[in-house]
Amino acid sequence: MPDSPPPPADLDLRLVRYFTAVADHRHFGRAAAALHITQPSLSRQIRSLEQQIGARLLDRTPQGTKLTEAGEVFLPLAKALLRSATQGTARTRAAAQPSRITIGYTTNPLNPPAVRELRHRHPDADVHALHLAWNEPRAALLEHRVDAAVARLPFPTDQLHVTVLYDEPRVLLVSLDHRLAGKESVTFDDIADEPVPRLPDPAWNAHWRIDPRPDGSPAPDGPLVEAVEDKNELIAAGQAVAIIPAGVSPRPDLTTVPLHGVDPSHVVLATRAGDHNRLVAAFRKYAEAHLTGDLS
Repeated sequence: MPDSPPPPADLDLRLVRYFTAVADHRHFGRAAAALHITQPSLSRQIRSLEQQIGARLLDRTPQGTKLTEAGEVFLPLAKALLRSATQGTARTRAAAQPSRITIGYTTNPLNPPAVRELRHRHPDADVHALHLAWNEPRAALLEHRVDAAVARLPFPTDQLHVTVLYDEPRVLLVSLDHRLAGKESVTFDDIADEPVPRLPDPAWNAHWRIDPRPDGSPAPDGPLVEAVEDKNELIAAGQAVAIIPAGVSPRPDLTTVPLHGVDPSHVVLATRAGDHNRLVAAFRKYAEAHLTGDLS
């Protein structure tokens, strides 16, 4: 019968950290000084680690210390292991006794009553709000720049927990002197030939340009823009119209008109999937409660 594979090494993270210090300094003496231990003790610790792994990691030379081939392989893995341990410890402590939460929001959707409720019921918590660009919610959550995000769909939601807070009508945004300004409402027939600015996001374009239209026809292409301000300039100049959420207040030289025949947009609360931070759970509860009036 073939030999059984050796059992996995039960690594001591302290020894792994010692190894990375020697690898970075390329010298046992300088590494020992940085670690505030004696050089003989450091040598013993490295030998112990090599025995645990079953491979020599470092070679001493007259010029200093160099990594063996096995050491070259192990170094990036060792650093990743230490980073993972540090992050895991920090996130676990935060989940156990969180004292800070950052709530991201895109244009308008932040729920101030829920934020005030969170601050009132958790007076020791450090509650921050951070404005996010239209395409930032998922990245900001996964990069831990924010702990919760109140935003409008669509945006990628994999690895996230998403709760729909409320629906919001979509309206037509036009310049004050546009032929449709002041109408009680408009339909897709009224804007069949009106160009609508494009954004560098297919899902966003499909939703906010309503492309294709309900009858299958494509939405007329307007210029490609990346910022809301650029879109507003095009509309103010009479070069385009746009479909926006009713909750967004237009600037003084623009106005909105109700748009019939279009489904509402969804304002959601997004958090990281599996996040057990009690402040995140509390904010979700208060955000939903203030919308339903149930603050029991």
